[in-house]
Amino acid sequence: MAASLVNLKRYSLNFGSRSCPCRTSSKKISFLPQRCPKTNLRLVLNGPKTVLFCAPAKMRRLITAVARADFGQEDINQEVEEGNKIGANEETSVTKSWSQLRKRIVFGVVIGVSVGGVVMAGRWVFAVALAAAVFVGSREYFELVRSRGIAQGMTPPPRYVSRVCSVICALMPALTLYYGQIDIPVTFAAFVVAMALLLQRGNPRFSQLSSTIFGLFYCGYLPCFWVKLRCGLAVPALNTRIGATWPVLFGGQTHWTVGLVATLITISSIIAADTYAFMGGKAFGRTPLTSISPKKTWEGTIAGLGGCIVTSVVLSKIFCWPTSVLSSAIAFGVLIFFGSIFGDLTESMIKRDAGVKDSGSLIPGHGGILDRADSYIFTGALAYSFIKTFLPLYGV
Repeated sequence: MAASLVNLKRYSLNFGSRSCPCRTSSKKISFLPQRCPKTNLRLVLNGPKTVLFCAPAKMRRLITAVARADFGQEDINQEVEEGNKIGANEETSVTKSWSQLRKRIVFGVVIGVSVGGVVMAGRWVFAVALAAAVFVGSREYFELVRSRGIAQGMTPPPRYVSRVCSVICALMPALTLYYGQIDIPVTFAAFVVAMALLLQRGNPRFSQLSSTIFGLFYCGYLPCFWVKLRCGLAVPALNTRIGATWPVLFGGQTHWTVGLVATLITISSIIAADTYAFMGGKAFGRTPLTSISPKKTWEGTIAGLGGCIVTSVVLSKIFCWPTSVLSSAIAFGVLIFFGSIFGDLTESMIKRDAGVKDSGSLIPGHGGILDRADSYIFTGALAYSFIKTFLPLYGV
């Protein structure tokens, strides 16, 4: 019966004097004289097709009900199709997110193991690896400066000046290791770059000088403090129990210096700060921290601070450095966290003005070197200054 009702919309019914006056038809329809007294329905035969017929007064109501029924079914089918499409898109999005997360984790582990090996090796291995990272990071910085978003409000430095500055920044870690300090090379490099900009053809602009000098400071001078932290603090960490069991082939107990222990604690605390801030922001994040980076929240920041302090204290107890664990380790953790968060926000500000999401695409799942190392740029200088200034005998 339901199928017959649907067939009503496929025919133009003509019932003579008893038909609906607004409908006409060229098809001949046969009527059976039998009538159902309860429902007032009659069976109508039109060749092989069979439909139900009701009295003229109820015909319009019946046809309207059938039309509404078919229209509702079409809507249901359309909604089902749209739901299937949305479900497929959501499934694709979830699959893509898991793939990106897996890629991020894999490359993060590879980077962590590689950096750990470089830090343990120290000396020229550490300096050369840092120089390579600095060179790539400085190239990314000057590409951001030359991007459309920043270049609209200022005049970027010429491309040859950017390339020369990238080379100078890459040489700074090696010069720091060789000379033990970097003040004179940085001053000389800044003078040469300033002269090159002032003597260029055309109309030199202050924005060219400011962006270039900041690039030397941000990408070259600040990373050099990691060389001073790792290789410059060569005082043995005598209380570190790991040094007593360290193989003589790899340097023995003298390999474990204050610089090595401080570098390991600093890097581990930065990783903990980033990890806890991300997890805390995902779980409890409600209040935005700043408009520079909308995804950062106060809740995530507090979680990152707590994770950084806890990591600093725990590792200080393990390495038995510094000797005043509670006060010095807590202060060290707080300083590391603030250096980490402000380094991250500085790079976010540069990317926001440049109108890009990542500084590069060198590391799959992580972006560029600056995206991965932004938290480390200021932190090395702060850690080195804290140990040299506030820890008597370097905390031994």
